[in-house]
Amino acid sequence: MIELGQKIPKATLSQLTADGMVNHDVSALFADKKVVLFAVPGAFTPTCSEAHLPGYVVLADKFQAKGVNLITCVSVNDAFVMKAWGEVHNASELLMLGDGDASFTQALGLSMDTEGFGGVRSQRYAMVIEDGVVTLLNVEEAEKFEASSAETVLAAL
Repeated sequence: MIELGQKIPKATLSQLTADGMVNHDVSALFADKKVVLFAVPGAFTPTCSEAHLPGYVVLADKFQAKGVNLITCVSVNDAFVMKAWGEVHNASELLMLGDGDASFTQALGLSMDTEGFGGVRSQRYAMVIEDGVVTLLNVEEAEKFEASSAETVLAAL
């Protein structure tokens, strides 16, 4: 699993925009920025839709006031699903990125097998990345939602 002080691994995450599909090189995307990245097991799933994503949507301005340049939500879903999920939750201030093949999630060492639910998915976590380096990493215990909440991460900044 990735640790504090380590650089984010090379990977590509996808975003569907009004102009079409954009494949982001995360190294370039996170360079020279303070980024809050949170990951969920799946878009449109109960805790993710009822608490995790909405918390970051509601507190986006407070993160920006603390010097955060980019708030990113990642899930092992495709960019089409992430765009639709973001629209449903008015997540216009967040970058909704798909890790369709779980390569980013696996490179971080934060994947889990949800056999019977969806296969390989992301663990629930949040991290702060400063110029490509992890400075905060909060990984949830199974079936929990505390450490990666918007409120917890905001309080740590």
